[in-house]
Amino acid sequence: MYVQEKENMTKKEGNRDIEQLGEFGLIRLLTRNIKLKHASSEMGVGDDAAVLDMKNRKTIVTSDILTEGIHFDLIYTPLKHLGYKAVVVNLSDIYAMNAIPSQILVSISISSKFTAEMVEEIYAGIHLACKIYHVDLVGGDTSSSMTGLTISITALGSAPAEKITYRSGAKKDDLICVTGDLGSSFMGLQLLEREKKIFEKSRNMQPDFSGYDYLLERQLKPEARSDIIQLFSDQQIRPTSMIDISDGLSSEILHICEASNTGCKIYLDKIPLAAETKKLSEELNMEAITASLNGGEDYELLFTVPLTEYEKISSVKGVSVIGHITDKKDGRYLVMPDGSLTGIMALGWNSLSG
Repeated sequence: MYVQEKENMTKKEGNRDIEQLGEFGLIRLLTRNIKLKHASSEMGVGDDAAVLDMKNRKTIVTSDILTEGIHFDLIYTPLKHLGYKAVVVNLSDIYAMNAIPSQILVSISISSKFTAEMVEEIYAGIHLACKIYHVDLVGGDTSSSMTGLTISITALGSAPAEKITYRSGAKKDDLICVTGDLGSSFMGLQLLEREKKIFEKSRNMQPDFSGYDYLLERQLKPEARSDIIQLFSDQQIRPTSMIDISDGLSSEILHICEASNTGCKIYLDKIPLAAETKKLSEELNMEAITASLNGGEDYELLFTVPLTEYEKISSVKGVSVIGHITDKKDGRYLVMPDGSLTGIMALGWNSLSG
């Protein structure tokens, strides 16, 4: 599948050159079927700028850039999956504010190796994400590139002022909670990289991903936790702080502690791991817990709630209570299964590292 995607990257006879289409022709091609879903989207694609009306709600804005060779490898990343993921990583930031996304703007920079059909495939993933998460594509930009592909997406959302959740609200004795499982996306990346190396040595070898579909999906087509935000609303749960896990659990809990001026204790044996993550970690002679702490790209939600919410939050399927907030002077520690303490270090993804 992924080898075939790489083969499809070469221009084929009958494919349309982007240079021949021109910028406006490409924009018309990519936006011709857009239908707005939100009343707040007064004007979308088709003018100098979008016009939004959020009325009495607070507007939330976030932006992310995905760059070829830094954030993704087109040898094993299907273009449609890439478009989908580019949207989801931005929506995850909106959900992490306890808000609901409603619009996105997409800017894309492409080199001459891409045909119009390839860019359409990227936008097919973008449109699918918009449909599933009920957001409107209301604008953006296109540009040529000398180095490959870059996708920049800005997402907008809204929430009542009293519901917006920041990183800075955690208090002593608050419970530290996480959704889903951690480390699976990182292990999916390790699997893809392993099979890429095998393929590069022997082009006749086909990749073997048997038994690891879940890990591949978590890396190539992650999902944002819109369901949890709905659950908070339904159960009348107000997190005191929240962040999405894009850079690894260790980095994210330290962000919350820094912003909230607190310490924390995370219990190592409470961190949720998928069976596939454990299995592949053993196969690759890695520590599964290291993947969960430092791997990143899980796009789960890490949040805190008051201790009084324990009964309510511990009964929610797919949410794990993994620790609690402490005084800053008490430090920021992992509690090992034997009760010993290890200081938490931020070893997650750094997009600016060489």
